[in-house]
Amino acid sequence: MLNLQSAPASESGVRRMMSAIAHRGPDGDGSLVDGPCALGHLRLAIIDLSDAAAQPMTDASGRYSIVYNGEIYNFRELRAELERDGVPFRSHSDTEVLVNAFAAWGPRGIPRFNGMFAFAVWDRVERRLTLGRDRFGIKPLYYCVTPDCLLFGSEIKAIVADPRCRARLDKEGLLEYLTFQNYFTPRTLFKGIGILPAGTYLTASAGDKVSSPVTYWDFDFREPDRLVEDEAYLEELDRLFAQAVRRQLVSDVELGAYLSGGLDSGSITALASRQLPYIKSFTCGFDLSSASGLELAFDERAAAERMSYCFRTEHYEMVLKAGDMERVMPKLAWHIEEPRVGQSYPNFYIAQLASKFVKVVLAGSGGDELFGGYPWRYYRAVVNDDFEHYIDKYYLFWQRLIPNSVLKNVLNPIWDDVRHVWTRDIFRDVFARHAQTLTRPEDYVNHSLYLE
Repeated sequence: MLNLQSAPASESGVRRMMSAIAHRGPDGDGSLVDGPCALGHLRLAIIDLSDAAAQPMTDASGRYSIVYNGEIYNFRELRAELERDGVPFRSHSDTEVLVNAFAAWGPRGIPRFNGMFAFAVWDRVERRLTLGRDRFGIKPLYYCVTPDCLLFGSEIKAIVADPRCRARLDKEGLLEYLTFQNYFTPRTLFKGIGILPAGTYLTASAGDKVSSPVTYWDFDFREPDRLVEDEAYLEELDRLFAQAVRRQLVSDVELGAYLSGGLDSGSITALASRQLPYIKSFTCGFDLSSASGLELAFDERAAAERMSYCFRTEHYEMVLKAGDMERVMPKLAWHIEEPRVGQSYPNFYIAQLASKFVKVVLAGSGGDELFGGYPWRYYRAVVNDDFEHYIDKYYLFWQRLIPNSVLKNVLNPIWDDVRHVWTRDIFRDVFARHAQTLTRPEDYVNHSLYLE
């Protein structure tokens, strides 16, 4: 938390926020209060399990302090560069690399971090707080700005633990979700609480206002300036993919892998098993005794077992039955906090299984989006008169839950509070930083890839 009017921060206040998310860090906790700023951290130790890597962590100069969630995969390369510049280190953690990199380079260094991260850095000289989030938004970072404070945390429940930000429904956020089954804005279902967009950072100073998020990275899907042979693309993909998996195997605790039976998790497990023989793998299946038709395809145990045989993993499975979703719903809703489209329910169970054996699990999430795995969606709007025509056509396809024709009736009790919201504008604003003069089908496909 940061008190924007420069009032002293409260140790008991940050501890109250920490206790709300104690489940995130079983390996230790720590807090730091410096004037108007208070930082709290619950530790899940992955790299450097010693106390030297505990958080909050302060750099050698004593000026910068950090709390951080995630992993920087290129931390060894960044550390070597900093050491050549005379920066001292007292631990082997990526946290110390991050805080020293920020001390050396400031926000300009954020694009150099290869990893998944959400962090808060307090500059006790400038009295400035910086919040940052990774390119893909893998690690969550929520925040709330009140007239006198900035509250932030890895989960919403930490923020509403502070009495200055109580839990209230964001009606505009509800309208957005009921239209798209997604959020295209930084809104949440909690009024006044937003999520820091992926690939951005923001700053706030005591006695001043909170800045708007600054984008340091974004996707850029476009046709290459010069085509090369297919073999060259394959060779480069093989190199980058192997490098990505290899970097994510750096850990001082045991790693496992989800193994669904599909290409994404299977490819990752195939490469990981070369370096970690008999890596533990985990699959979630479904009871087929009452299944029929298309439902039978949802159980991927047979394919996962075949992959486990090929890659010689130590394989564990669990089977979900009728009633399991209903039984877990209260606990799942408490943890996930907001509606999420996708495999949240089976993922909850499979993570619970994996946690009995390992501390870190590799996953294939995002493979379809990176590799264009949904062609029937991209080609919905490839022939258009212009950009606005494209928006009209693709917007209608992305109305996933409630069409505009009945939305007013569904939301009748709160319609006066949301009638000013135009969801087409929300959809169009996704492309605010992108070219709106599109001439070829490839241009529209690349816009659709960006939306995904």
